[in-house]
Amino acid sequence: MFTLVVMAAGLGSRFGGTKQLAQVGPNGEAFLDFAICDAQAAGADRVVLIVRSDIEADVKRHFESRGGLPADLEVAYVRQNEHGPPRPKPWGTAHAVLSASDAVTGPFVVCNADDYYGPTAYGALAQAIESMAPNEGWLCGYHLDHTLPAEGTVTRGVCRVDGGRLTGIVEQEGISRADHALPASTIVSMNLWAFSPRFMDSLQNGFTQFLKEHGDSPTAEYLLPHAVASEMEKGALTVRVVNTEETWIGVTNPDDLEVARAALSSR
Repeated sequence: MFTLVVMAAGLGSRFGGTKQLAQVGPNGEAFLDFAICDAQAAGADRVVLIVRSDIEADVKRHFESRGGLPADLEVAYVRQNEHGPPRPKPWGTAHAVLSASDAVTGPFVVCNADDYYGPTAYGALAQAIESMAPNEGWLCGYHLDHTLPAEGTVTRGVCRVDGGRLTGIVEQEGISRADHALPASTIVSMNLWAFSPRFMDSLQNGFTQFLKEHGDSPTAEYLLPHAVASEMEKGALTVRVVNTEETWIGVTNPDDLEVARAALSSR
């Protein structure tokens, strides 16, 4: 059993609204509905939804309109904006996970609320968790060509993997399906991770240091890949990689909605 931690507090600036709740499924599902369903099928017995205070009611209404969440699934809401110094822009994905620390007591899987990862991805992480040590983490890696839109460019976290172990992630911008130099099978991170609860202590220490260096910035973000890389560099965390053949689906701009809906029409 594990906890699914869903990061649903993003502003969706480029999308122009709360894309966490955009209806992408054939029955009005949002991406987070698929995430919860697939994670529960893989063994999740608890879900922690990280939200902002101003959208919490909308998220709850979304689930109510669909008949509520499964009765056998424990649910907790965490307001990211109530953790750490206040500012209009959220402090980033690592801070989002840290804000859920009081609601997490065992192994947990982290995902974005506005991405579709596919059921076998959660199943692979659930199996990996069974033998995960306290100083270990897992990343679900995607083949690059399974994450690229038909048009436009994207930024991807290109992974360096050695013997199934993550040795680094490099953010690469301007990748497109029509023009990129990387092999199609290149492993990239789409922010689908598994950690032990001890990782929360590392995030707290990292965020304390981050605030000392960037606390006055209105835009600096404490990001999960950077926090993971920092712990790896110190030798405090070993991250192993499990690959999936799933096709990632997401939206950045409103025009991406119809593409996502077509891809998810058979779910």
